[in-house]
Amino acid sequence: MTITGAVSRASLAEARERLEAVIPSADLARLGADLFAVLHLIDREHGLRRAVSDPARSGAEKAQLVQILLEGKVTPAALGLVADVVRLRWSSPSELSDAVEILAVTAEAARAEADGRIDDLEDELFRFSRVIEGEPDLRAALTGPALPDERKLGVVEALLDGKVTPATLTLVTELVLRPRGRSLEGGLAEFGKTVAHRRQRLVALVRTPVELSEAQRTRLAAVLAAAYGHEVHLNIELDPTTVGGLSVQIGDEIIDGTIAGRLDDVRRRLGAG
Repeated sequence: MTITGAVSRASLAEARERLEAVIPSADLARLGADLFAVLHLIDREHGLRRAVSDPARSGAEKAQLVQILLEGKVTPAALGLVADVVRLRWSSPSELSDAVEILAVTAEAARAEADGRIDDLEDELFRFSRVIEGEPDLRAALTGPALPDERKLGVVEALLDGKVTPATLTLVTELVLRPRGRSLEGGLAEFGKTVAHRRQRLVALVRTPVELSEAQRTRLAAVLAAAYGHEVHLNIELDPTTVGGLSVQIGDEIIDGTIAGRLDDVRRRLGAG
């Protein structure tokens, strides 16, 4: 779900703006689901995906095709948004699909935000990824070919239904049933970043040997926000191997203040000598 083409990045930024214009009046309980339904269609129908991303076709022609296919099957808000998306230029058909997925996840984030639960959504996606990493049998059941989709859906609902936000249940279900070539953990991380983007904040993975108090979390978030110029959301992972201190990862950057990290640094220096 990483958009790399320069043309596609510009189009994605415009598509996000159009989504934000739609959100205040849209049925948020349906918008994300409708966008995911459109994603499933264009992922499944390769000819359609090529047609709606073909630079040789006019934007109006592509929008008309979408109108014919989708009218009456999705909400007017979703239909109008998808028509706008196919009018834009995309570097490749797959990046158009990825953009629709990003918009669908963002719509689910807006749904959680409207309910005052966007923080819960971020935390639940992160916690579920850690559960999956720690339970190999569960991971195998949800990602392997042995269980049919309806059984996988039953497992997800038994684990999460009524215990997490509706948006979390929707997003986890989407990743389990349609991973789109990603690991489950990788998909959860991507979705988490998209949710954070809506809040215009960074996500920091903090590894610590002991639980941080609320005051410590608040101070750490404030220090990181001052350093990076953005609000920072903390995902806390208890990791006894850090020995002392803590390790903070934001994107590809790691700020390692752990004893283990300093020992590793000493070992590297000794090895280099």
